[in-house]
This record gives sequence, structure tokens and C-alpha cells, in this order.
Amino acid sequence: MNIRTTIPRHTAFEKRGTTLDPANRFESSRRDPFDDGWETLAEAEPAAQTVLIRDATRSIISRSDSPDLGFDRGLNPYRGCEHGCIYCYARPTHAYLGFSPGLDFETKLIFKPDAASLLERELSRKSYIPSPIVLGSNTDPYQPVERQLKLTRAVLEVLDRFNHPVSVITKSAGVLRDGDILQRMASRNLARVHLSITTLDPQLARAMEPRAASPARRLVAVAGLARAGIPVGVLAAPMIPGLNDAELEAILEASAAAGATSTNAILLRLPHEVGALFEQWLNRTMPDRAARILSLIRQTRGGALNDPNFNSRFKGTGPYADLLTARFKRAARRFNLSETPPALDCTRFARPVPTQGPGTQMSLF
Repeated sequence: MNIRTTIPRHTAFEKRGTTLDPANRFESSRRDPFDDGWETLAEAEPAAQTVLIRDATRSIISRSDSPDLGFDRGLNPYRGCEHGCIYCYARPTHAYLGFSPGLDFETKLIFKPDAASLLERELSRKSYIPSPIVLGSNTDPYQPVERQLKLTRAVLEVLDRFNHPVSVITKSAGVLRDGDILQRMASRNLARVHLSITTLDPQLARAMEPRAASPARRLVAVAGLARAGIPVGVLAAPMIPGLNDAELEAILEASAAAGATSTNAILLRLPHEVGALFEQWLNRTMPDRAARILSLIRQTRGGALNDPNFNSRFKGTGPYADLLTARFKRAARRFNLSETPPALDCTRFARPVPTQGPGTQMSLF
């Protein structure tokens, strides 16, 4: 990997999800900031600029055998995410790269410039068996840097040519830019989009998801996709006990009114370093409610802040979690939102016939 460019955005820490860079859990040593009494600590804070780092990976489709995911392969053109969502379960993956899941996750973005060509190579293999690819299974494929790099659009163009089904997950209205490709694919039952809507409160959204689209913009995206005939669902995720879970029914109602046809809800997950980051954010942004929110989270996680176990990690356990699940199912029925959208079509998959290159002339005879 090599650093390609730095994109100045804001002054230090402005509009970032966290100001912390906790130690990488794989490192044998750690460094903690310390004020020596000369008030030099604040002066030493680095500017929170976005740095793009080239990823030289030679494969692009990630595989999963998790029994509770509902899909077996994903594709992520980016690692790290500038949206800065404080609760993001993907933050700990940055530690595998030698970076911190804190501010590094939001500012040191790994991009895969060869994503489209690598995908084409993998789909062209005779041994490849098609199954829906989830685009954005880990980090958002439409985070701000996509406007410049257009890696997600290039990936969609390949999937369109191969008639390969795709499910897109994003919290960005930027997905509308690729409505032309998604509309073509949707007409062949090859595409659907899931918008993540965590809250309808713009102030809470700005605090939790500082660089993501506003809730209103996400609903505009839902409506735009629906008008274009692109199946669109809404993920009310994550639901955070005592913080945004009271909005569950309102989120589903607004989503259905905008044109969503399916939905899901996922309880807050706080794996590895995310627990400490989220707790620090709560104490900093809403100290009067922090203890209550953390207590409710623990009530849904067997006394801990996180439960990594399959089948319970997305929904939680205990009375509070059970009530949240019951509320979701009732609201989904009330607003005619399906919990299991129709399957995408894998039977159309076909490798394009080469138009040039060795051997193509003989194919004419």
C-alpha cells in the first residue's frame, strides 16, 4: 500500500465521529496522550485530514459462512469510512491494517483502484457460481470519496454486463447517481438497495453520523429509487436502547411513505474497540443520559456491552430486546413492509462474449 493523496476537509477533529485513536489491539505497546502541564497537548493534535491509501489486493470478493447473515459474499471498494459513525461495527477491522479503529478509521481510507477489473476476472472464471453480492457489506460504498474515485460505479458496470445480482447497502443519497445502472439491473431482477436510517432527528444524526447524509436526504433517496422502479428497503439500524429506539415505528412509517417495500432492524453491536469509543462519545455528548443508555444496552447483552454470538448478536436477548423485536414486527406488518424481500435472479448470469483479442475472429465461424 502507498499513500496517494491527502484531502484537506476541516480543522482538527471538526465533524469527526471520534477524537480518539485507541491502541491497536494487535500491538505489543501503546501510546497515550499526556498533558505535561504546559498546555502543549492541544497544540500537538494533528489536523484530521483524509488520507487515501492504495490497496494492492489481488482479490475483491470476500466470502462468509456466518449462519445469520443471509448472504455468502460481499464486496467493499473501500476500507475505513469517512462517514464517521461512532457506532460502526466495522471499525475494528482497521486494526488488521495496523491502524486504529478510532480516528484512523475515519481518516485513513484504503481504496481499491482495481476493484472492477479484479471483479471481472473473478466472474470470468469457469468455476465461478453466481450468488447475490452485497456491495457495502462492511463499509459504505457511497462514502464521500466515491464522488472522486467512482469505484462503486465501475463495479456496478461490471455486474450489469455479467447479469450478476447485487444488493447495495448504504446510508448515502449518493446512490442516486448510479440510478441508471441500478434501474437497468432492477428491470431484470438483478438489483436492490437498502438505505440505513438510524434516526429522523437531524441533530442526533449529525452527532452520531457526522459526515453521512441527513435523514431527510436518505428518505429522498428512498423515494427516488422507488420512482425509478428499483426495489428499496430500509434498515433501522442500529437500534440503540434509550437513544433512538423510540423512533423505530416512525422510521418505518416514513420509509414506507417514501416507497420502501422491505425492512430490517438490528440492535447496536459494540465489538472490540467500539465499546470504549461509544462509551466515551456518550459521556462527552450526552453525559446526563449516558449511564441509562449503557445500562439498557447491557440488559440486552447479558450484562456486557457486546454479544458476538451468532443468532443473538443482531437481536440481543432479555425482555428489552424481546420487546424491541415485537415492536419491529408489528410495525413492519402495519406499514406493509416485508422482512424477507423477494430473491434476486441468479439464472441470468452470463459471461460476456469477448469483442476483441486472440481467438475472437474464429468465434465468428
